[in-house]
Parts: sequence; C-alpha cells; structure tokens
Amino acid sequence: MSFDLNHEEHLRELQKRLHRARMITPDLIAKVIAQVCPRLQAQRRASKARIIDFVESGACADAALALLESELPQWKLRRLIYEDGEWHCALSKHVGLPAELDDMAEGNHESLPLAILSAFLAARDQSLTAAETRRNPVPLVGLPHGYAVCCDNFA
Repeated sequence: MSFDLNHEEHLRELQKRLHRARMITPDLIAKVIAQVCPRLQAQRRASKARIIDFVESGACADAALALLESELPQWKLRRLIYEDGEWHCALSKHVGLPAELDDMAEGNHESLPLAILSAFLAARDQSLTAAETRRNPVPLVGLPHGYAVCCDNFA
C-alpha cells in the first residue's frame, strides 16, 4: 500500500469519524478494515468475521485489539489510561524503551475501543510514513558530465 495524499486524507476522514462516534458498530469496523487494513483483507473471511463477531457480541475492545494484532503485529499496547472522562491509548513498536525515547502512536476517546482504534490509525499512519521514507533515503544524483578533477592541494 503506497502512501499518497489520497490515502492520508482517507486516514484523516476515518479519524474524524472515530472521534464523532459514540461506540463501535459493525459498519464502522468494516469501514476501517476496508480502508486501512490490506493485510486483513488478504486473509480469509474468517479473520474479518471474527472481528465483526466481537463487535456484534459487545466485545468491542477485544475487536480493536484483534484488529491491531492481525494488521500491525509489530505494534503493542504500551499504555492505557482513563483520565478526566477520557481513555488515552498508546501503542509502541519498542515497549522496552523508556517512554520519553519511544515514538508512540497515541489516541484518545471517551470510549475505550474507539481510543484503541484511534491509536491504531495513528500507528498505521506512522508505519506508512516510515515505509515511504525508507524507500528513498538518499536522493539520486546523476553522473557528472565531462571529467572530474581533484583541485585539493595535498602538499
């Protein structure tokens, strides 16, 4: 999945929709899977059905964690705090590092599962940005025309 402006806009729109939502619905989780979960889409229907079954049975936090585990297995739940009427979720690739040194993906919401999903979208965004950065770490420079001459005086 390439990182382009259109995909970045889809992530932002989905993040806004999560913040407006009061709770996870099967429609909302299906939209998240369809837009930002290529790994899960490539798997059998049973994997998607398992997550939607979690939502339909009321185990929405389990659905969000199962989505995280299947789509971004390198990201782990680092911190989950309830403060001032809001859940704060932090995901990390490097759980062993001190929090100050870690580049975490964070999300918050009044609903626990939506806070986890919000952090999931932030992690997805960071993963796509990192993949795009790794693709061309050094700018390509053309070969010089003519002759290269060293003008340094080594005497």
